[in-house]
Amino acid sequence: MNISDFQRGSLPVCLSLLSAICISTAHAADAQKKEPWQLAQETEVWEPVPAVIQAPANAAPSDAIVLFDGKNLNQWQAVDGGAAQWKVANGALTVVPKKGDIKTKESFCDVQLHIEWMTPTQITGEDGKPLESQARNNSGVFFQERYEIQMLDSYNNKTYPNGQAGSVYKQSIPLVNASRAPGEWQTYDIIFTAPKFDSTQKLTAPGYVTVLHNGVLVQNHFEIQGATEWIGKPVYKAHGCAPLRLQDHGNPMSFRNIWVRKL
Repeated sequence: MNISDFQRGSLPVCLSLLSAICISTAHAADAQKKEPWQLAQETEVWEPVPAVIQAPANAAPSDAIVLFDGKNLNQWQAVDGGAAQWKVANGALTVVPKKGDIKTKESFCDVQLHIEWMTPTQITGEDGKPLESQARNNSGVFFQERYEIQMLDSYNNKTYPNGQAGSVYKQSIPLVNASRAPGEWQTYDIIFTAPKFDSTQKLTAPGYVTVLHNGVLVQNHFEIQGATEWIGKPVYKAHGCAPLRLQDHGNPMSFRNIWVRKL
């Protein structure tokens, strides 16, 4: 460096660079001095603290809304808003064929649902012929009255796979068939993320569903394509939170231990 460098102001620049190098070196030295537990603390997050709930075995979590506990239909109504006409006996809720679907009085958006269901042991019709395919003791649970997870006796019962138990009806085939025999209680544990719409009724985020059938994953965060339809392609139509709905498909399906957690 010559005298002209000082005149052009290079010395302050050099000093600044030297200072930065010294600080960086000091920080590196400090990091080397830290104990492992001190380094681990740097990635610990202490807030927010999750709320404490009770999650007893074989019972609804303490923050759940119990929709059916084996006693009454206080949380349910007919689709037209009248009284639900299904049968409650021996801790179970059973479809009374031709009395129509029932739905919850409360509306829901994103939820965790637990529901136990059983298909009848009777697998022949009045004519004595075997019930087969979709006639083999059929029902379903609809989220927001639009998006159905199929319930069906799929134990040794051939039908179209996107309509068997565990399917997102007519949209997604279950990963496996985890069905139990007729007369045995089965469980669904379902995580449902509701679709979102903007102020112009345009879809901004699709719905998603994860389903465990008897503890086995059968739908893994499936992107719902729209309302589940018997005929035609699924289409989204804007809506808000809406009730859960159980289907009367003409078969005496039974249900128990129904609860839901808002997410």
